[in-house]
Amino acid sequence: MNDDNLIERYKPEDRANHWLTAITLILLALSGLALFHPAFFWLTNLFGGGTWTRILHPFIGVVLVVSFWFLAQRFRAYNRITDADREWVRHIRDVLTKHEQNLPEVGRYNGGQKYLFWIMVTMIALLFVSGIVLWQPWFAPWFPVGLTRVAVLIHALAAFLLIASTLVHIYAAIWVKGSISAMTRGSVTRAWAKRHHPGWYREMTKGAK
Repeated sequence: MNDDNLIERYKPEDRANHWLTAITLILLALSGLALFHPAFFWLTNLFGGGTWTRILHPFIGVVLVVSFWFLAQRFRAYNRITDADREWVRHIRDVLTKHEQNLPEVGRYNGGQKYLFWIMVTMIALLFVSGIVLWQPWFAPWFPVGLTRVAVLIHALAAFLLIASTLVHIYAAIWVKGSISAMTRGSVTRAWAKRHHPGWYREMTKGAK
């Protein structure tokens, strides 16, 4: 494809940061499920057994938090919720039926992407804080039993919401054809940008001949 027909959407460092976050999130979900319920205990084989799964899980979590922190810093400014985003969410039926002409103009990210971003920020923060409380043998002995029980509940609920949010993110990337190439090659076609993110397209092509 002619390079003149492409627009850079993500820089190489953005994509590397994204994929590191994605890989650690998958590993964290698999090891967490293995520790959550006996039905998933077979997943411990991916990490060298139950003991190694218990040891590695929190360290993988730390890598995720650090990686996602850099990712959030990169994209926080683009994910501020506006009135147009709230209007976009109110027209979610038009989104699902692909009546995009009824939607407010979308910038770099649409309302759904922005809300998903902040849900993930919140859930990862909750997982980190509750995970510290539960981390044996380093930190857990410092906290009372009552707080530990609350942390277990928060950790499980936050993990469930984070996994669900990630599945929505993956589905949306597959559903909107051309989205995955943005995070693999770093670019999208002008037609894709103009259709799905017209505000961002106009900003990127301002002054272009």
